[in-house]
Amino acid sequence: MNTKKVRVRFAPSPTGGLHLGGVRTVLFNYLFAKQHGGDFIVRIEDTDQTRFVEGAEAYIFETLQWCGLQPDESAIHGGPFAPYRQSERKPLYKEYADKLIAAGQAYYAFDTAEELDAKRKEIPNFQYNYATRMSLKNSLTLGEAAAKQLITDGVPYVVRINLPDNEEVKFTDMIRGEVSFNTNQVDDKVLLKADGMPTYHLAVVVDDYLMQISHAFRGEEWLPSAPVHVLLWQYLFGLENMPQWAHLPLILKPDGNGKLSKRDGDRLGFPTFAMDWTDPKTKEVAIGFRERGFLPEAFVNMLAALGWNDGSGQEIFTMEELIAKFSMERVHKGGAKFDYEKAKWYNSEWIKKMPVTSYQLQVAGLFANAGIDVSDNAKMLKVLELVKDRCTFLNDFVQQASFFFKAPETIDIAAIKPKWDDKKHLFFIELIKAIELSSSFEASDLELEFKEMAAANQLKPGELMLPFRIMLVGGKFGPHVFDIANIIGKADTISRIKKVLTDLQSL
Repeated sequence: MNTKKVRVRFAPSPTGGLHLGGVRTVLFNYLFAKQHGGDFIVRIEDTDQTRFVEGAEAYIFETLQWCGLQPDESAIHGGPFAPYRQSERKPLYKEYADKLIAAGQAYYAFDTAEELDAKRKEIPNFQYNYATRMSLKNSLTLGEAAAKQLITDGVPYVVRINLPDNEEVKFTDMIRGEVSFNTNQVDDKVLLKADGMPTYHLAVVVDDYLMQISHAFRGEEWLPSAPVHVLLWQYLFGLENMPQWAHLPLILKPDGNGKLSKRDGDRLGFPTFAMDWTDPKTKEVAIGFRERGFLPEAFVNMLAALGWNDGSGQEIFTMEELIAKFSMERVHKGGAKFDYEKAKWYNSEWIKKMPVTSYQLQVAGLFANAGIDVSDNAKMLKVLELVKDRCTFLNDFVQQASFFFKAPETIDIAAIKPKWDDKKHLFFIELIKAIELSSSFEASDLELEFKEMAAANQLKPGELMLPFRIMLVGGKFGPHVFDIANIIGKADTISRIKKVLTDLQSL
């Protein structure tokens, strides 16, 4: 196997939406590959056909595209090691299972589901392993001839690895250092199922070898399976060909107690999937970061910070900076608590940082959904620039900027009324006339005229600014009020003042 070139893979099962932990695994693989001029491969591990979910594979690839984590090779992108779906590679796994059986490193097991259930009831914490295998129905207890006859007769069987007794299995993890397991603590995993499909354990080793994978990064939940995989590498291909492994820390609940789940997000009001995912069976929708109004750059930046930092204190990273600075040595061993407030901070920072043209189309779509016409491109860009510092999510732009394109439907008259009097009413009548006669409607000129008129009427500008703002936007929010007037223009500014003056008189 050629290990000179870095080749990493993400191998998801198409069983549902892509949890943010899965996207972080993709990200760390991708950064490592790009930093070393290597290849990033996506291999679909669909060997468990009972768990296959329609649309899940397409969702995975759409998520990666949104995040800017495009594979070099995959079932969609092709590549020299096709096919990249394990279900399409089914015939090749049996020869490796047969090789293991011939060497005594695996065996046929004929136990039915009912027989195994009975054993579980009989033996607490039952495992199919060194202690129990000789009391069960397999080729080790039946003998080779009897086992072959059962196979000839069409009796269903699985192939299990024959783990050695009481042996220490060791490997070096790029994050955790040397890791050791005793085989007596591990069960004889199924390698080939009754339908002829491999399990993850056999398929991952065979495919990593055939696809020349140099480094395998996966979640720490796979650590207990590592001894089985190390032995399979040793038996089939030699340990010198085994990829370097790293088991990534878990993403934890906000309180740090256990792995973050979709249920936690539902309970605490934040997304845990990259994009909206609709379960085809229950029709239940899981809200995604994309639909919540996150920029992909912010989402990726936030994920990188979950369990990794470069030691400098820097928090905002572009993809190019992440590729340059990422290292597996700086990935933490312990789990990373998910902090949604911090995730929102990343998004608001990226909204400020990015040129508004990069998200203009997406925001325009949100306005269109709200029935607001934003076809004036120059005005749209000006507005986005003016309000972006006030937005945490892209969806916030509608609330923060709709009044630039459409007069507010509701006016917070109650905020004006307590301090309203005839003097202020006359001031705004005069302001309308001044706007009609003015040759310039630049924000700075309007502000100067507004303040001069206030002084002439012996009024404080501060007492007039709030009513003016509410007249234009409907409430106590928005950017500098004279910038708002400038952008909505003379005619709209006048008509909005007049409407509120009429409303105040009718009270």
